[in-house]
Amino acid sequence: MKIDDLDIQILNELQDNGRITNRELAQKLGISASPTLERVKKLEQNGVIKKYATLVDPASVGIGIFTFVQVTLARHGKASVENFMDNVKDVDAILECYHTTGHADFLLKVGVKDIQAYEHFILHTLTELPDVQYLETMVVMSTIKNNSKLPISRKD
Repeated sequence: MKIDDLDIQILNELQDNGRITNRELAQKLGISASPTLERVKKLEQNGVIKKYATLVDPASVGIGIFTFVQVTLARHGKASVENFMDNVKDVDAILECYHTTGHADFLLKVGVKDIQAYEHFILHTLTELPDVQYLETMVVMSTIKNNSKLPISRKD
């Protein structure tokens, strides 16, 4: 799908406020509501807009510790890698998982209640996954920037 300037405006507005009404969005774009809705639907249908989400304050729901964990697997065959990827999808504490290059195979972002919960997660969840050989944890002391908005501009 080719994305034009109006699509970029729509995407930027929706990233700023996913709850904006179609009417409000149309007003910001300077076009009528019907073509605005058609464009949003087209962006959704083509997978440009993957989903809408609510950002929750972690502390208000009991998440007090974030860590980044580098995971190295004992084996690097296709089956081992795919098995690890399938397993992490089912672990709620793993918020993000990236297959990476470098000395580690994966980088995980983990969110838990406290350091005791993290210890339990490591001992009873992560190290129990097949082929996990080595872990290196970085505990987040403070968050300087946490932005979910992608910097969208013309590709030309």
